[in-house]
Amino acid sequence: MIKNSFWKYITLVFVVGLGFSSCTKKFDEINTNPDRPSSVSSEWLATNMLTAISSKNIASGTDFIQPFALCKYLAWTEKQNNLQYNLIDRTNFDRFLILRDVDPMVNIAKTPELQNSYKALGHFIRAWVFFRATMQVGDIPYSEAIQGDDKIIKAKYDSQKDVFLGILQELDAADDLFSKGADFGGDFIYKGNADKWRRLTNTFQLHVLMNLYRKTSDTDLKVIQRFNQVMARPLMRDYTDNFAVTYNASSGYCYPWSSTPAQINAFTIYPMVSATVIDQLKANQDRRLFYYAEPARALIASGKTASDYDAYVGVEPSDVYSNTINAHNSGNFCDVNKRYVEMFNAEPVGLFNYWDLQFVLAEAAVRGWISGTPAQTYYANGIKGSMAFLANYAPSSYSHNMLLSAAYADTFAQQNALQGTTEEQIRQIISQKYIAGFFHNVDYTAWFENRRTGYPTFVLNSATNRNTPASKFPVRWPYPQKELDYNSENVQAAITRQYNGNDDNNQLMWILQ
Repeated sequence: MIKNSFWKYITLVFVVGLGFSSCTKKFDEINTNPDRPSSVSSEWLATNMLTAISSKNIASGTDFIQPFALCKYLAWTEKQNNLQYNLIDRTNFDRFLILRDVDPMVNIAKTPELQNSYKALGHFIRAWVFFRATMQVGDIPYSEAIQGDDKIIKAKYDSQKDVFLGILQELDAADDLFSKGADFGGDFIYKGNADKWRRLTNTFQLHVLMNLYRKTSDTDLKVIQRFNQVMARPLMRDYTDNFAVTYNASSGYCYPWSSTPAQINAFTIYPMVSATVIDQLKANQDRRLFYYAEPARALIASGKTASDYDAYVGVEPSDVYSNTINAHNSGNFCDVNKRYVEMFNAEPVGLFNYWDLQFVLAEAAVRGWISGTPAQTYYANGIKGSMAFLANYAPSSYSHNMLLSAAYADTFAQQNALQGTTEEQIRQIISQKYIAGFFHNVDYTAWFENRRTGYPTFVLNSATNRNTPASKFPVRWPYPQKELDYNSENVQAAITRQYNGNDDNNQLMWILQ
């Protein structure tokens, strides 16, 4: 399974080493790379793993756009985008391979306190990687994954419930270890601040638990009890605690959608901001519209101003492609705000953010999981956190003269307060989480939220939907081809156990049942 490639690599290195054992010292010296570390450190391994789950996971160019196409933030005009029309191909488990670095990172740490922090980081990264994988497919290799040293090269698949139990236990362990740890090296997210990592760990666990909201009666998971236990721990305090990647003007380190002398992006002419985003922003008179989008050329030409809500029009992502092209050619669409293109450091891209936490807490309060603080307080904090982030990172020259101030954010949160039935309040919360997530949460978070709650509403157009059958949205990724090729017995057992042998996009995994 996942280990096959690792053991093949080790065997290849051994064979190649034998073949070149007679090389001269001079040859070795000539072919030594001076930029390659001569020894591995905990810091270097930490950087490698964090890069894999963060900056490397935030692709640039057209790949950056893909999650936002599936999540209906954008329509695309270069060609028909598969994810925009709900065609989801097989996933992969490539990120599992970075977990091989966890044990070496811990073992070579120089002090007990550093060892605690690196062990905690390892638990967090494992939880992060396994959570993303199980959310895509269902059952995954967990207990036997990355066990090549024990000669397990075809790992069994654990049930999704057992995977979630393992993830929760890993996050509990990470919280405890970070509390006993020291600040550490190799971290470009929080500069090694163990307290901030502890806050992320606990915040992320609340998100994991909310994805188990259908399983509150499970006596092993104890979802609501665990949620309240984690609530008592340190959590994110504001957007400066975001799990986010920041950018600079160096080639390869620029904002992923930017096109500057340091990083040319030839694809910036193709996106169109969706009606899913723009219609809600306009309906609520939400000034984030002016920070996310450019006004439609055709409407500006007709006399509208850039600070007029009516100068903005969304494109329905499910519409037939020819209509999308016509809207683009006629200028009846909104491009993304120019700052995303013109600024090499437009904003840090968050993989998990402070406002995500506040909306999780608002949902928990509405569902009756927690008490004491009104759901409205958390909900308002989420909105205000999102607006404060934009006001801080977006220069006023890109606001179309519709600035986001603290006073405006307070008023907006009050005027758009939670109201109605429990379901109506859940819709408001998830819709605001969706708006705050524009160009963030690149691991398809908004799509998972829609799958979980039905919000925000995505339009199902059977004439353009590329899922089969066209009358349904897909709900999962099929298993990786490599697993079918090299670990077929275990993956087929998982497919049979969960989906009666049907590894397609429409099967309901355990958390959705």
